Amino acid sequence: MKLADKLRAAGLAVILSWGWKRAAVALAAGALSSLAMAPFNAWPVLFLTFPVMVWLIDGAGAGGLRGVPAAAMAGWWFGLGYFVPGLYWIGYAFLVDAPTFAWLMPFAVLGLPAYLALFTAFGFALARLIWTRDASRLLALAASLTLSEWLRGQVLTGFPWNAFGYALTEPLALAQTASLIGLWGLTFLSVAIFASPAVLIDGNSRGRKPWIAPATALLALLAMGIFGNVRLALHPATTVAGVKLRIMQPNLAQDARFNYSAKAEVMRKYLTLSDRASGPQSTGVRDASILIWPESAFPFFLTHEADAMAQIADLLAKGTILITGAVRAPDLPPGVRFTRAYNSIYVIDHDGSVLSVYDKLHLVPFGEYLPFQDWMEKLGFVQLTKVQGGFIPGTRRRTMAIPNAPRVLPLICYEAIFPGSIASRDDRPGWIVNLTNDGWFGISTGPHQHLQQARLRAIEQGLPVVRAANTGISAVIDPLGRIVARLDLGVEGVLDSSLPSAIPPTMYARAGDIPAAIIVFAALTFVIRRRVVRRTS
Repeated sequence: MKLADKLRAAGLAVILSWGWKRAAVALAAGALSSLAMAPFNAWPVLFLTFPVMVWLIDGAGAGGLRGVPAAAMAGWWFGLGYFVPGLYWIGYAFLVDAPTFAWLMPFAVLGLPAYLALFTAFGFALARLIWTRDASRLLALAASLTLSEWLRGQVLTGFPWNAFGYALTEPLALAQTASLIGLWGLTFLSVAIFASPAVLIDGNSRGRKPWIAPATALLALLAMGIFGNVRLALHPATTVAGVKLRIMQPNLAQDARFNYSAKAEVMRKYLTLSDRASGPQSTGVRDASILIWPESAFPFFLTHEADAMAQIADLLAKGTILITGAVRAPDLPPGVRFTRAYNSIYVIDHDGSVLSVYDKLHLVPFGEYLPFQDWMEKLGFVQLTKVQGGFIPGTRRRTMAIPNAPRVLPLICYEAIFPGSIASRDDRPGWIVNLTNDGWFGISTGPHQHLQQARLRAIEQGLPVVRAANTGISAVIDPLGRIVARLDLGVEGVLDSSLPSAIPPTMYARAGDIPAAIIVFAALTFVIRRRVVRRTS
């Protein structure tokens, strides 16, 4: 049997499947699709799995209500298959305090994917509403899933983790297209390109040339690769004069970070490790102009502990600045008791003075606060960080001034996964610092995916990204996404690096999601007009 015949037979089998077989096909295709994400980056697998999405929607036409419910159900199963293996690592967080949270682990590992799969279901349903019988249905699917993925990044504070567009971020040359159209533009291209082999089963009747769509998809990949390689060649790595970074990765067990009794141990480790020589010529922290510690670095309120602040002042040489995560108590009148706190970043001078503070704006649901906090606490629930009342969100996104260095945009933890998490265009920073604690998620795929997403922010904005992670992966990333230096997952150590220079604002930095929105609108307009013309002809 020829390859074309095998493909046609496979496509027809999916189209004609129903019931549990149809669900199993969608589930398996979604699970295999997760291999396109970090750390596997096996994106060619999508040429096998994304056509299944097209065939599932083709087959939904046999159902009632124009096949919309059947398409939505197939989309939900595909999404469930995609998100469970892609997000399994969330379960590790519930084992940090197993006696309290382990019973919730199955609900998180299956419940969150089941919720996120609703957005995939919506994308399938919307595609079915505007479905056509020719290759233009690829555009219908690409536009619909781009809209649903964008919604996933917005609704209920949003969680755009492992959006389909990340499949086109490795190799690095392909990722450069994000400088033009951002993550959502890459998502549109990912679906349209990888789903294109589905139309090869359409046949050559009525003047159809089904090979045109996959050939165009391959040309698009080639064009992206050429553009990316040219862009990389035109922007060789340069550095900011006089700025030397030292990133400290302590690799502390998560339970030690919220235990006040561990205060002395944590401080000793931070101070000793920060001053560790990194080579024969190294003199420790005195080589650095900026020392960076990870998110929520201490199991206590840093500025309330005079001895800890004195130890930091002793550590820092004159002219050295510390950027560190820390839990911050709210500013209240003396004697007023507080329970809630901020997840913050401090900039501290060599004399122990606090120069600037940023409070995390985008808090993690169930991790840093509970939806309907008061009501759920009365029922006995508590968020993973166990801060009564939940953390207090910051008020605005802004850059921070750093002495003798460019202004920096602070992002804490998963704030780096949101393409729009950037200061206003009239407050453009010279670099981005991302302090995180991926220790919640153990040695898993989660930290690799987090790094992948932070790297795309660098490419989108044309800004270097510096990551300090408790257990890794800490890294210095240049504005084109090249990783200048890194400390791997589960490693204790220090990372010394210069600070890459920013490049002029990219098209995405200037226009945001407008180019992607134009692409989606144009595709929807084309498909709907084509559908209307075919129905009236």
